[in-house]
Amino acid sequence: MLQLINLSKNFAGTPLFTTISWHLKKGERVALVGENGAGKSTLMKIIAGLTEPSSGEIQFARGARAAYLPQDGIVTTGQSLFHEARAALKELLAMEEELHRIGIDLERLPHDSPDHDQILMRYGELQEQFRHGGGYTMEAEIGTVLKGLGFAQTDWHRDCGEFSGGWQMRIALACLLLQKPDVLLLDEPTNHLDIEARNWLEEYLCAYPGSVILVSHDRFFMDSVCSRIAEVWNHTMTDYHCRYSTYLNQREERVTALRSAKRIQDEEIEKTEDFIKRFRYQANKASQVQSRVKQLEKVERIIIPPERKKIRFQFPEAPKSGKSVVELKGLTRSFGAHVVLNRIDLTIEKGERVALVGHNGAGKSTLMAVLAGGEIQGGERIIGHNVSMDYFAQDQANVLEQSRSAYDELYADAPYDMVPRLRDILGAFLFSGDDIHKPVSVLSGGERNRLALAKMLLRPSNLLLMDEPTNHLDLNSKEVLLDALKGFDGTVVFVSHDRYFVNALATRVVEVEGGCVENYFGDYEYYLGKKAGASAPVGATAATPSAAAGVSRDTAPAPLPPLNKDLRLKDREEEKRRKREDQSRQKRLGEIESFIAGVEQELAILEVEMNAPGFFDDPERGVRGGERHATLNERLAELYGDWEELSG
Repeated sequence: MLQLINLSKNFAGTPLFTTISWHLKKGERVALVGENGAGKSTLMKIIAGLTEPSSGEIQFARGARAAYLPQDGIVTTGQSLFHEARAALKELLAMEEELHRIGIDLERLPHDSPDHDQILMRYGELQEQFRHGGGYTMEAEIGTVLKGLGFAQTDWHRDCGEFSGGWQMRIALACLLLQKPDVLLLDEPTNHLDIEARNWLEEYLCAYPGSVILVSHDRFFMDSVCSRIAEVWNHTMTDYHCRYSTYLNQREERVTALRSAKRIQDEEIEKTEDFIKRFRYQANKASQVQSRVKQLEKVERIIIPPERKKIRFQFPEAPKSGKSVVELKGLTRSFGAHVVLNRIDLTIEKGERVALVGHNGAGKSTLMAVLAGGEIQGGERIIGHNVSMDYFAQDQANVLEQSRSAYDELYADAPYDMVPRLRDILGAFLFSGDDIHKPVSVLSGGERNRLALAKMLLRPSNLLLMDEPTNHLDLNSKEVLLDALKGFDGTVVFVSHDRYFVNALATRVVEVEGGCVENYFGDYEYYLGKKAGASAPVGATAATPSAAAGVSRDTAPAPLPPLNKDLRLKDREEEKRRKREDQSRQKRLGEIESFIAGVEQELAILEVEMNAPGFFDDPERGVRGGERHATLNERLAELYGDWEELSG
């Protein structure tokens, strides 16, 4: 499907990666991993044709094409969401237009015209291509993708310009998925998705017919979707044919072996250099010295880049609190006529790590703000004994003072006794040297989040309320935050769309849905298991064949064989039974053939309607038509299956 041949990329003379040779098979789903700045996004842009390599070439299978979704920066406006998504299906729309045009030509053209048969043949071929490409079900497919990514049907007629940045990226992702390129390139596709949308995207990509290359900071997502890891590191690319969790162990083993090999090589080089220095000017050793010099020149030096600095921090020791930290009784929070939390009861106890889950707009952030002391319309909020809380809001990184430096932002909120430690705290969050004097306005999303987290170390607290603290953090930073929260001896209530993070930290999951809350006392996997069990149909336990027949081990001996007369009677009865079954089968075949004819006729009528001019001008009618077409085809397949089974 795709092959990279000796691919290299340099920036200002500095190599990003060098002579990469790599291939991708059809249907493979690969996670591209590596440290920030290793070149993952650049490599995807090169494959997509948006950036030129310094050298080397890219080869695609004949007719194959790639499409790329960047991390952010895509803004669409000027037409409705539905029409924007429909516009992504350019090839099908072009076929639809041509079918419409040919249909008009056939209506006007006399049947005895010499061009009639040729145009009719083209119409038939094009109609088959349109059907095969999903033309009659494209509106249903659009609806499936938009719904899966979290758009309500009421959003379909909204102008794309009304949607915020995160939803703009969902629109771009929807358009890309609908195009179905042979190689799908996704750079952080889960950044703007809630858990439900991530689950849907996982299933969609696992069933995707083409190949997928993705970059993600969601290890749960990578484990679910990708069976191959391609690591960009040390200016090259290394393959690991395994899941991400296994890759971490294999990589550690590989790097350890590489460091050991480098140590041995360095020792050998040092011995050789010592020999050359010692005997350089001795005539009787000249040939040996020259041999060692040539040997050194041929050595391919093992180069290992320095290990990336890691954040290392721990939250201040939590003051002791009472057993009940926060209690909500009959609490109500609404925005105008829209009730988000409807008379809910919730108690958070000391030492718990509570994850709030639910789809976008369910009220997780509202509940978090209420716990932090936000406005309520009814009910009671009771703060426990000696509780001191710290609140990390969803937009916490955006409320930092843009004109201040990183150091000044910490200094502005620091107690007097913490001022001498500010540089140490900034250093723990990878702000060192001149970085501490950078204005907040020029910091990246990850740097701003790290700075906002650093501010939580200034004062000790025993209740941490954290709304999306993992946003914009890479995998290493998430791991460090996870370790710090695990070591925190207070209480944590948090929202995160990173399912690995939720599962590793939560001791209790609170689902926010429909204005209510429901408790699941366990981790995220426990919550998923309970949800799956609740949705599964309740069935009776299957009995064993012997039990079903009422047979026990202490059965009576078998009866004696019947007389010949009895055998003859039995044979006649068996023959009558076979005739009755054959008559019933023939009758059933006739009924199925009648049903098939009816469905085929209904399908033909529907296709004529769908080919009519202006049918798809009404999106809802188009969706209904597409769904009906898909249902009829499924019914037809079932009927043919029944017919073949009876005919056999």
